[in-house]
Amino acid sequence: MAKKKWTKPRHRIIQAIAKAVLAPYCKLRYGITIRKFKEQEDRPYLVLYNHQTVFDQFFVGISFRGPIYYVATEDIFSLGWVSDLIRYIVAPIPIKKQTTDVGAVMNCIRVAKEGGTIAIAPEGNRTYSGKTEYINPAIVSLARKLKLPVVLYKIENGYGIQPRWCDDIRKGKMASGVSEVISPEEYSTLSDEEFLRRIEEGLFVDEGCESGIFTCENSAEYLERAAYVCPFCGLSEFESDDDEIECKTCKRKVVYGADKKLVGKGFDFPFEYFGQWYDYQKDFVNKLDLSEYYEKPMFRDEAKITEVIIRKKKLPLRDETKILLYGNRIAVDEGTEKEWILPFEEFSAVSVLGRNKLNVYHLDKVYQISGSKRFNALKYVNIYYRWKNIKEGKDGKFLGL
Repeated sequence: MAKKKWTKPRHRIIQAIAKAVLAPYCKLRYGITIRKFKEQEDRPYLVLYNHQTVFDQFFVGISFRGPIYYVATEDIFSLGWVSDLIRYIVAPIPIKKQTTDVGAVMNCIRVAKEGGTIAIAPEGNRTYSGKTEYINPAIVSLARKLKLPVVLYKIENGYGIQPRWCDDIRKGKMASGVSEVISPEEYSTLSDEEFLRRIEEGLFVDEGCESGIFTCENSAEYLERAAYVCPFCGLSEFESDDDEIECKTCKRKVVYGADKKLVGKGFDFPFEYFGQWYDYQKDFVNKLDLSEYYEKPMFRDEAKITEVIIRKKKLPLRDETKILLYGNRIAVDEGTEKEWILPFEEFSAVSVLGRNKLNVYHLDKVYQISGSKRFNALKYVNIYYRWKNIKEGKDGKFLGL
């Protein structure tokens, strides 16, 4: 029995209506100028875009005629009837984040054969720093399998408007549009390394520079979702308030300005932009001797834990549980009769979803850890990948994002 087609006529109708509504909303809410892809031909494409805001997929869609099938993380497919509605309306292609998902590749091939345009953010993550994140080389293999023209779609100043670590949208200006199209004939002549470099360069953005004014009443709010290393104290915890973030160890306060610049209150802060702080933080972690934290925890958090039944629902497991991050494991409710130890060696991946939800791929289960609004999920991802790099003898600096 033949499979039902993934692409449906209703997707064209629904997305056309959605674009008409969303175009003025995006302009008003994000201050964005969206360039239309005027050279678009009547054929499918593989659209690759850098990931800066929660609305990036809508910016991409507005630039193109016809429906687009987005590759999306499994989290939106585990929301019960809401997921069923999303599947009916736009039929996104599910993928397990930070894992090799053969099913996602096969579904992409299926959509391409049906004449559908596919869009992927190959970073797999929204940027925390304003700089385009690591791009998995597997995107080259996928592009070659699909045999579609590759469209590089660049989004700029989205980090200034909506940093991943914040809740608010700042007032300012951003822009998006196609930067380059690479035909199958052209990339067939490129080596994998050359093709990957072309993609990386076409999507690269670094907002660690002067690029406008982005106003917000609480400009530093929830920066602690991304910062966990103090340049003066090392591993630490932070707390934000209005336009300031404070290290809870040394009590130094840093102001985050409307120009994205960082200024120490009463002292010289070594970083002008958060991207520089973020790079320092990664370098710090890549030098950590994790064995020093096998007996004592690096961090303590309170959070709830759910089990994600992929593409179905989430099952509550524990509320307001105590979580300890060690150099080789996560301990839950340690020292109690409900103690639960999750050794890193039993993980296949760890990833951040949204602003600060943590997915742990443990044996054949997926657990989601959700803390308070100030919860920093990034540190768990970075520490796990530092442990993994050490175990595999890798000199690479990839820390999960």
